[in-house]
Amino acid sequence: MIYCVVPPELGEDAFLRLVEHYKDNPNVKVIMDRRQGERRKDRSRGGARETRDRRRRRLPGDYDV
Repeated sequence: MIYCVVPPELGEDAFLRLVEHYKDNPNVKVIMDRRQGERRKDRSRGGARETRDRRRRRLPGDYDV
């Protein structure tokens, strides 16, 4: 599935034109972005974001093969 996200700056007209353009392609879905601002600005619920190393730690020992 391919999602075509239309920013609000382009308006409803661009959204309708893209919907018409891709109406025969079932693999494309056109979506109008209606978000209002950044969600991560409010830190009262989750606190500061932390980046971590997501790789698994290797077990101690010799892995030379």
